[in-house]
Amino acid sequence: MPKKNARPRASAPERPCPCGSGGSYADCCGALHRSREAAPTAERLMRSRYSAFAVGDAEYLLRTWHPSTRPASLELDPRQRWTGLEILGGTGGGPFHTEGTVEFRARFTEGGRASSLHENSRFVRVEGLWTYLDALD
Repeated sequence: MPKKNARPRASAPERPCPCGSGGSYADCCGALHRSREAAPTAERLMRSRYSAFAVGDAEYLLRTWHPSTRPASLELDPRQRWTGLEILGGTGGGPFHTEGTVEFRARFTEGGRASSLHENSRFVRVEGLWTYLDALD
């Protein structure tokens, strides 16, 4: 298992972004991962966090996690391959909101077996920046 500070898996900047936006990784989630931009909406943060899982960027995931729920460290399983993201809905989370939710389904494979994660995530702003708080029941 990679350590918290392990380097992300290489993702060619011109390749399509894992979040499914249709843009290149460099111009989409890569810009957020490298702190060139901040997510303007909760959905945009959700997409960038999915992409961080896909490229193995644990540091970004920790940086965008709300301080009250952030784990001390995060180890990503290198055998897990994220294969698709579907946004199912959401509430709030716009440029002028301070909180919001994003419901999504993320597909992945592990050990050659396909699976998915369905979650309704809660996001809040901290010092003006969107952060992932937790999953709603």
